[in-house]
Amino acid sequence: MCGIVGYVGTKVMGNRLIEGLKRLEYRGYDSSGLAVVYDKKLEQIKRVGRVKALEAALTEEVLKAQVGICHTRWATHGAVTEANAHPHTSSDGKFALVHNGVIENYLQIKEFLEGKAYQFVSETDSEAIVNLIAYHYAKEPEHPDTNRFLESVRKSLLHVEGTFGIAVLSKEHPDELVCARRGSPLIIGVGKNEHLIASDVNAITHCTQNVVYLNDNEIVHLNSEDFSISTISNVSVDAVIQTVDWDTSDAELGDFEHFMEKEIFEQPTALENGMRGRFSDDGSTAFFGGLNIHPQELSQIDRIIFISCGTAWHACLIAEYLIERFARIPVEVEYASEFRYRNAPLDKNSLVIAISQSGETIDTLSALKEAKRKGYKTL
Repeated sequence: MCGIVGYVGTKVMGNRLIEGLKRLEYRGYDSSGLAVVYDKKLEQIKRVGRVKALEAALTEEVLKAQVGICHTRWATHGAVTEANAHPHTSSDGKFALVHNGVIENYLQIKEFLEGKAYQFVSETDSEAIVNLIAYHYAKEPEHPDTNRFLESVRKSLLHVEGTFGIAVLSKEHPDELVCARRGSPLIIGVGKNEHLIASDVNAITHCTQNVVYLNDNEIVHLNSEDFSISTISNVSVDAVIQTVDWDTSDAELGDFEHFMEKEIFEQPTALENGMRGRFSDDGSTAFFGGLNIHPQELSQIDRIIFISCGTAWHACLIAEYLIERFARIPVEVEYASEFRYRNAPLDKNSLVIAISQSGETIDTLSALKEAKRKGYKTL
């Protein structure tokens, strides 16, 4: 899980990107980087370590830019090095890209592009996307009715398998950003003569409270004045602007050393808030609003299967003990990555519960999708 922020506007970018990126360090903090287009040049800075190392390396020239993208990384492909840090630049030097997700067919894409003389300098899957965009841009003809930059990204994503939230900039189109998502979150911030993009709404509320949540397989073209959304298959989408009316300061680091420390100390409050309003006054029963299962069906459940990964898997082990002790219902805890490929025998009174610490764990989401496809009851 990584975090991305992008900006395009008529104002000097200043610390807008970095302040947003600091709010995303809970998503990854082994390296970070930033790319801007300034004075018709594509400039980038990368650093291993926390965002503060990147912040210390920023130049006045970079801070004066009016379009930029940045990224904080939790490594999945390749070691923790500056070469593997984002943004990644195409080998022709025209494009820079930040990516959150996993590209499953990147090796095939990389092999194809290497055969076309495109060069790779990192071990990541993400670099394959930016070089694929450069490849399609070189092929894409100029046309008065289409945007060459946008269409190059769109056509590239038609060949990509896996999950992504991406933001792309180009020195050929110095006042534009193109972003897209599938499986990884992406939010547009709508300001006055400026637009932002981020993995989490918390990263843009220091600039605007008006946001648009992109859906899967949608792509957005942004400049300072406007933005347009369409599907990757080129169907226009009407944007729905929402106002953030909750206190985003709860998601900030505050006085804690790091987000893990913050989460540890907030556990009692988080547990209390999670249970608030869920019990009757006399404590005799629980209220579960918003479930996608009828109470009568819930009362017939005689087996529960938790599917999860990582820290969420460990949380499910605690739930297993509690549910079996108090509800007297047999519980199993499965790794989501293995559940996907098992043909586990489940009957109509079994319930599959997917637990994800981030809400983006691709194995857990895929396992949940597989359980639904087979017709199992799911939460």
